[in-house]
Amino acid sequence: MPKVTEEHRLARRAQIVAAARTCVIEDGFHKTTMADVIRVSGLSAGAVYGYFKSKEEIVSAIAEEALSAVDEMFDHLLGSAAPLTPLAAMEAAIEHVVTIAEAPGGDVTRVGIQAWSESLRNEAIRAVAKGKYVRLRGHFLEIARRAQADGTLDPDVDPECVAQVMFGMIPGFILQRLIIGDVTPASYQAGLRALLRS
Repeated sequence: MPKVTEEHRLARRAQIVAAARTCVIEDGFHKTTMADVIRVSGLSAGAVYGYFKSKEEIVSAIAEEALSAVDEMFDHLLGSAAPLTPLAAMEAAIEHVVTIAEAPGGDVTRVGIQAWSESLRNEAIRAVAKGKYVRLRGHFLEIARRAQADGTLDPDVDPECVAQVMFGMIPGFILQRLIIGDVTPASYQAGLRALLRS
């Protein structure tokens, strides 16, 4: 039998994740089944289960895919030699959320909202969500510490507290953007600038 290449394996895995993302966006997390993911992926049940044993594992893969792009954005911010302010970091994060949301393959922020809801009733999803959100909040902690070192944030403030607040602004933006519909990066950033400079 011919050996399956790593490229082939990665392509199949991405195909399954994309199918799951489509299902969750269209039908919601709770209604989406592994059978739905198998059908939309166009692969056999054996092929899908060879990569993912459960819906929770696929949701984790969707989240990891989105967070990898976020990791790159934070690496870029922290890699700059220029002084870094919490405001600049928040503006970049908001822009990045929209970039991810508008990427081909469906708005992953819709999956995020559904995962938040599901995590209140499903311990496996809660564990996945918690791990991902702790990681994301850790990026904001790095930003706060860097801002203190750069002199753009009060050195006496607990950076953990700053990270909690900065992280909390992201779900607020996502929820308003998807549910109310009148929030844009420009409007949110204008509000942030007013608050953080007052």
